[in-house]
Amino acid sequence: MPLNLTGGAVRVVFFCVVLVLLFAVVKAEDPYRFFTWNVTYGDIYPLGVRQQGILINGQFPGPDIYSVTNDNLIINVYNSLPEPFLLSWNGIQQRRNSWQDGVYGTNCPIPPGKNFTYVLQVKDQIGSFFYFPSLAFHKAAGGFGGIRILSRPRIPVPFPDPAGDFTVLIGDWYNASHTALKAKLDRGKRLHFPDGILINGRGPNGASFTVEQGKTYRFRISNVGLQNSLNFRIQGHKMKLVEVEGTHTLQTVFSSLDVHVGQSYSVLVTADQPAQDYYIAVSTRFTSVVLTTTAILHYSNSVGRVSGSPPAGPTFQIDWSLNQALSIRTNLTASGPRPNPQGSYHYGLINITRTIRLANSAGLINGKQRYAVNGVSFVPADTPLKLADYFKIGGVFRLGSISDNPTGGQRYLDTSVMPADFRAFVEIVFENHESIVQSWHLDGYSFFVVGMDGGKWTPTSRKQYNLRDAIVRCTTQVYPKSWTAIYVALDNVGMWNLRTEFWARQYLGQQFYLRVYSPVESIRDEYPIPKNALLCGRASGRHTRPL
Repeated sequence: MPLNLTGGAVRVVFFCVVLVLLFAVVKAEDPYRFFTWNVTYGDIYPLGVRQQGILINGQFPGPDIYSVTNDNLIINVYNSLPEPFLLSWNGIQQRRNSWQDGVYGTNCPIPPGKNFTYVLQVKDQIGSFFYFPSLAFHKAAGGFGGIRILSRPRIPVPFPDPAGDFTVLIGDWYNASHTALKAKLDRGKRLHFPDGILINGRGPNGASFTVEQGKTYRFRISNVGLQNSLNFRIQGHKMKLVEVEGTHTLQTVFSSLDVHVGQSYSVLVTADQPAQDYYIAVSTRFTSVVLTTTAILHYSNSVGRVSGSPPAGPTFQIDWSLNQALSIRTNLTASGPRPNPQGSYHYGLINITRTIRLANSAGLINGKQRYAVNGVSFVPADTPLKLADYFKIGGVFRLGSISDNPTGGQRYLDTSVMPADFRAFVEIVFENHESIVQSWHLDGYSFFVVGMDGGKWTPTSRKQYNLRDAIVRCTTQVYPKSWTAIYVALDNVGMWNLRTEFWARQYLGQQFYLRVYSPVESIRDEYPIPKNALLCGRASGRHTRPL
């Protein structure tokens, strides 16, 4: 039957169509950035010894990812290694999208000779982060690189645009291959002390950064190493801290900065010294043997090379490091990825719905070295936990297989998964009764570091919490015989890895998964399984969605 519209009705329909088109323009998708990466082995000589490194497009370290808040990143990864491979994105929150997290609990590895395309969005984020290979012990061979997320042009940044922006990847390093290190761990042995420290994949004086006299530069420093906290400093120059893992900070000036494993910082450095070259020094912290390496800060009009000894840094002063950590706070007047001030979220006024206490420990299980959280040493399942959860495959993991509190009992092996309610606001207390510095990371979230101190945590420790301007980050340290407390709003549905960044400990069990679950199972809360999701283990033969 033909549609009969009066003139007035036609005008109404036309007006509605125009409104729809205008809305579509206004609501246009955020920009896309495309990357094609080929992962291979190649010869590297970071400490003067030939090694088999993991290269991305022939580079060690891998290429930087440059992006802007809300960009969609399409990263097509070709695995040209002879073994499975995965990349994870340290600090990228994967909002509603734990499918892209790139750890074995959420993703099947990319098989040799195959490719996988990560589709992720840096939703409502700014700042400095890094990516790394998460399987086996690949992280000891390279495959890592920097991630920077710039603010959108209309969002003010609390400092003038720097003249340059440098990625600085620091970390301890072994001359032994990643396969030899992994084999030693598999035999139940501990790793020896690292052989050196790298700055952007180079040994002593192998990396340099060129600056112009009188100008200010941003240095994005990430500790991509395997176990050691590192101190970073620049000869004759001060560093103004401006950002920590996506949070603008109070702009405190430091002469040296402790960067614990897995952490990222941004500092501003002004080239305000006489025109010559200066040492950039990085050394281990809290170790009986102190490893030090150097890079060069090169003035473009330099009239002299570096001379003398590199600047000395702190070595074992825990109180010094603790006080520095407590001084790092959120800039409440700065805009984050959105125009509202970062401090407008009054976390200190929200009631805690649950307290989780997590204690790390080390010991033998079945005669082999293992590491545990609340007595449980994590064992990977034969199927990624996220896939098992989605397809409702029984027998892969058991909810509640790790307690909310230290048990004090015998350590044991299990695929530990802790259930958590969507939109709960929880307190997590990391308790470190050992004589090492711990570093803990939670995928999918940033959290408020509300307190840290020596000794044993008790409920009365809450009296010293910072409930106003605590730093918001995704990786926090816990000093020897000390505790650190965080608040986190569980507003991101998914299966999220909570792990130590001490990589041998992570590999031998010091991690678990936090299952943040909404019974509604709505696409409003979590994206559907990707069409290109790899399926393995007991999920093999299942179907995702039609392409």
